[in-house]
Amino acid sequence: MRSRSHLLNSATAERYHRDVTLTTSLVARKLAAVESPFTGVTPQQLAPVVDGVDLDKPLGDTAAALEELEQVYLRDAVWFHHPRYLAHLNCPVVIPAVVGEAVMAAVNSSLDTWDQSAGGTLMERRLIDWTAERIGLGPAADGIFTSGGSQSNLHALLLAREEALRTAGAGDPAGPAAARARILPTLRVLTSEVSHFSIEKSARILGLAPDAVVPIPVDTATRRLRPDALTRELERCARAGETVMAVVATAGTTDFGSIDPLPRIAALCERYGTWMHVDAAYGCGLLVSPTRRRLLAGIERADSVTVDYHKSFFQPVSSSAVLVRDRAVLAHATYHADYLNPERMAENAIPNQVDKSIQTTRRFDALKLWLTLRIMGPDAIGELFDDVVDRALQGWRLLDADPRFEVATRPQLSTLVFRHRPAPGTPPGLADDANLHAREALAAAGEAVIASTVVDGRHWLKFTLLNPATSLDDISAVLDLTAGYAERHLAAHAPEVLGA
Repeated sequence: MRSRSHLLNSATAERYHRDVTLTTSLVARKLAAVESPFTGVTPQQLAPVVDGVDLDKPLGDTAAALEELEQVYLRDAVWFHHPRYLAHLNCPVVIPAVVGEAVMAAVNSSLDTWDQSAGGTLMERRLIDWTAERIGLGPAADGIFTSGGSQSNLHALLLAREEALRTAGAGDPAGPAAARARILPTLRVLTSEVSHFSIEKSARILGLAPDAVVPIPVDTATRRLRPDALTRELERCARAGETVMAVVATAGTTDFGSIDPLPRIAALCERYGTWMHVDAAYGCGLLVSPTRRRLLAGIERADSVTVDYHKSFFQPVSSSAVLVRDRAVLAHATYHADYLNPERMAENAIPNQVDKSIQTTRRFDALKLWLTLRIMGPDAIGELFDDVVDRALQGWRLLDADPRFEVATRPQLSTLVFRHRPAPGTPPGLADDANLHAREALAAAGEAVIASTVVDGRHWLKFTLLNPATSLDDISAVLDLTAGYAERHLAAHAPEVLGA
């Protein structure tokens, strides 16, 4: 019976309050004391500590478990709120959203059916409507919260595939099944060569041909999809009898933060009768920007849109959604189970969100965004995103004027791709090694966490700015450290080149 004392209910409410207070106090102390974004611990160093925990022997005490948690997790956690965490699309989170996490974890609503969530269903629907209004999708729009941008992109392409099969197979005398088998291998997805990898992954999951995803060249100066190249590929597909089921535009590429020319892409999709999906997982923060909303002009013409609130809306993971212009297409993901969402519920207008989702059980992630909007308001979120975009532009100017570095492109959002520029005559492979060494040395020393990527076959470094607390001084200091590590690596491995 003692195990029941751990269940959260009316009898254990006081214990819940005590333990949660103890936990939040610990985390608050950690947040106040963090001096670097990472300790530099290696997997080899930390694995024995974690593997040494005997999970079959409970500690039986919250305080003792939290003390152990310090050793296996908190001490070596990667702290996204630190101003020198500059690596990936991870944001510091706003306090109202963390309050939402506390509520949703305790109540534990599941957003698949009305009888498991009640008001949570209506709140999620209201937030979908609010987001669709911000995008400008029109009165027939709808959508669903998802686990993240990859799932949102998968969901959108599922709908696009089904619409393409329905349209191309209409009236086929051989019947729907034969038409589907005939058309499926001809389906194509056109997207920028620097779009998110989830497009390729989704195509494989959806059973498309191995060559179904066609990368469209980008402008080398801006890393935006080239409409002329897209036009040529649309024409080629038409001549070859291939069906373009979707064109995927990106509003904020992961590496460059580039925003494809949405109006021109929309016009081409309309001309060729092709589904337009916009992956705005990163750039969706512009929807609430007081100064930069214009950068998303054309997104309102999309058939579907991915948004990741857990990137540029400063929400805890996970919080994402896929939006569609025409709610009727969501029926492609509808399945009825007698025990869960029988058809009679839809007939009686019972709002079961599982009718739209490719997930069944889903967390009430919408609650975090709801409380954020009710406490802070959308303009405040937009101001935070504007801050990091402003800082990226300042960082670009710093890099562009620094002879130690070369920078790939002027940022549209908050990503900077750059590399240490070695002395003339340095072998390209050694220059790559120096840049990668600098990244690893920064993390090992706990001084900063930055990312790397490959551009035109060469290794580059990357800052992804999503923390408004990151200052230009932070950026300058990390650049100095980066240059120092790269130059010492070059001096150790090719001193004759460095001295030339």
